[in-house]
Amino acid sequence: MKKTNAMRILEAAGIPYSSIEYAWDEEHLDAVTAAHKLNIEPDMLFKTIVMISEDNEVFVFCVPAPAEVSLKKARTLTGKKITPLKLEALQKTTGYIRGGCSPLGMKKHFPTFIDETAQLYDLIYVSAGERGHTLGIAPTDLQQICAAAFCDIAET
Repeated sequence: MKKTNAMRILEAAGIPYSSIEYAWDEEHLDAVTAAHKLNIEPDMLFKTIVMISEDNEVFVFCVPAPAEVSLKKARTLTGKKITPLKLEALQKTTGYIRGGCSPLGMKKHFPTFIDETAQLYDLIYVSAGERGHTLGIAPTDLQQICAAAFCDIAET
C-alpha cells in the first residue's frame, strides 16, 4: 500500500492509525457514499472542508459526512465571514483534490476545527490524502497532530 503524506506525518509522530482503501468513482465522491463503501457509520467519517475569508485567510473544518459546516458558527469561531474555497483553488492551496483532502499534510498549516461530535467515538475516519484511501485515528490524536480545536461547527 502506498503511503501518503498524512500517513508519514502520523508515523513520524508515533501516532497509531489504520489505513483502509476502497473503490471510488468520479460520480460518487461524497463522504456518505464513502462511509457506506467502508461499512462504517457516516457520523464516524469526517470530511475535510476548506474555507476562506474575505481577507484570504484559510480555515479547515472536519465535520461528519452527513453534515455541513455552519457558516454562522464558523463566523463566530473565526471572527471572519468565510465561504468554501473554490474547487479550482483547492489543490494549489492545500496540495489535495476534492474527494482526497486530508486535514493532515496540507501545504501549510491552517487553523483547523473538528466538530465536537468526534469526541463521542474512540475512532474516527478522515481522508488519507487521496481518493479511495481513509485513515482511522483516535479523535484526540487527530486534534493533537493538527493543533485543532474541538467545537460545535456542524449542522445537518
